Parts: sequence; C-alpha cells; structure tokens
Amino acid sequence: MELDFEKPLVEIEKKIGELEKSAQAPDAQFGPEIAELERKKTELAKEIYAKLTPWQIVQVARHPDRPLMVDYLGGMCSQFIELHGDRCFGDDPGVLGGLATFGDYRVVVIGHRKGKNVEENVKFNFGMANPEGYRKALRLMRLAEKYRLPVVSFIDTPGAYPGPEAEARGQAEAIARNLTEMSLLQTPIVVVVTGEGGSGGAIGIGVGDVVLMLANSIYSVISPEGCASILWRDGAKAPEAAAALRLTARDLLELDVVDEVIPEPPGGAHRNHEETISATQKSLLKHLKKLVHASTKKLVAARYEKYSRIGR
Repeated sequence: MELDFEKPLVEIEKKIGELEKSAQAPDAQFGPEIAELERKKTELAKEIYAKLTPWQIVQVARHPDRPLMVDYLGGMCSQFIELHGDRCFGDDPGVLGGLATFGDYRVVVIGHRKGKNVEENVKFNFGMANPEGYRKALRLMRLAEKYRLPVVSFIDTPGAYPGPEAEARGQAEAIARNLTEMSLLQTPIVVVVTGEGGSGGAIGIGVGDVVLMLANSIYSVISPEGCASILWRDGAKAPEAAAALRLTARDLLELDVVDEVIPEPPGGAHRNHEETISATQKSLLKHLKKLVHASTKKLVAARYEKYSRIGR
C-alpha cells in the first residue's frame, strides 16, 4: 500500500530495485549508485517521518505491512505454545495467547491477532476480539499469576467487535472484568502498542505496570472517523479529530498514559521488520528485568496508583 506522503520514498525504492536487477548482469557495476540512493532514501525517510501529522501517523499505524503479533513472536521467542479457549463459550481466533520463552524469561503472551491477507483478516475478524477472546486472555493471565510468570501483552486492534452476538455474550462485562482483574493481578505485566490501540478493545488487555508504544502507533478512546462522525456528523473531518484526540505516542508520553516510546526505523516499521522487532525486544527485556525482581505487593500498589493518576 502506497501512502500519499511516501511517494518520494517509493520512487527511490523503485530506482533501487531497477538497479539491483541490472546489477545481476555480467560486468555490471552499480554498487556506488545503489549505496547513494540508499543514503538518500534514509535521509528522506527521516525528514518525512519527523513531520508527520497525527492523521498521517494513523495511516502508518494501520499500514498492512507493519509487523504483526506473530512476527514479534517469531522474532523474539525461542519457543511458543499456543493455548486455546475461554472454558466457557469457545476459542476466539482474534486473540492469540500462550506460553513463551522470551530471552531468559518464561512468560505468558497475549495479544490481538490480525492477518497478512484478506482471508486471514476475515478469519481473525481483523483483530477485533469477541467476549470469549477477552475471557481467554484473562484465563491465561490467571495462569501466569498461578505460576508466577510475567505477562506480555501486544495491542493492535481497531476496537472490540461491536456486533450483536458479541453484545449478547457480554462484551462490555468481559472488558470491564479484565480491567478489574489486571489492576490486581499478582504478577508483572508489560504492554506494548504495536499498531492501532482502539477504544475498550485495546484497554481490555492493556492494563500494565509498564506500557510501551511504537513511535508510529496510536492509542485512543475512539477512532478519528468515529469521533468526527459524533462531533461534526462528518467522517471527512477525521484528520481534525486525530489532532484533537492526541492519540500519538509522543502526545501520550507527555500525558503519562504510556511510559516509553520505542523508536521505529526510518520510513516506519513496515519498511524494516527486523529492526523494529529488535528494538521492541530490547525494550521489553529491559523492563522485564526490573519487574520480575519487584515485590508483588509494591508492584500491584504502584500499578493501581499509575492508573489512578492518569488525567489529573
């Protein structure tokens, strides 16, 4: 997907691709030209991404090529065992969770699951969880508490699924229950927002001792389109709503809603999965190292105080 403000970058990438094809020919020597174009691309990417508007950041956060939860698991975990079901209704494919080995730590991982193509997105409901997804997440968090394992939560969702079936099965209650239980969970919780952090669908697995955000991710009580439709009865005013909502990582760090912003490679996470995953892993390990040795009683008290002071 080509974003309007990225067109100059795309043009340079096309030239690099053409030169790389030509470089495969015998006696071809395009190394210096390719290196110069790569340098220009990096500089241009830094310049463009330093001046992104909130609405442009929304577009980047939704980019279909951004790394997904499965990419982070594959790049950071030496072992992952998926666990299924909420032991009540069924298994929600929109929420992925299980036991993982992450560096020197054994952890319970939960998160929203999006797909890499249309078929997968339909299967995973575009990362929009049903009540059984939040109840599955809570079951796994209680398992983590029982075995004294840290919880790592990945947020990337437009919001909880708003369909009548989800409402009938107690969507609001499931999210509210998770907020209550996570605030008192007797084990460390680290949350990372990797793409979209939408409404109650995000916060339903987002209460943590430390909340991290990728630099071009978003975290908001409502989507810009939804906000514009309510305030102005005009979805076309979404860019104005995005600015007013203060949903960017930089804004939320200033507001003390998140604790750290994880830098992305020049041109965004969708251009370099490996570097993005490496930076995320480094940040997660840093915080896990501190949290696993903290007193459980102090941990829960600090978590409660952290959320109590938001908005003061």
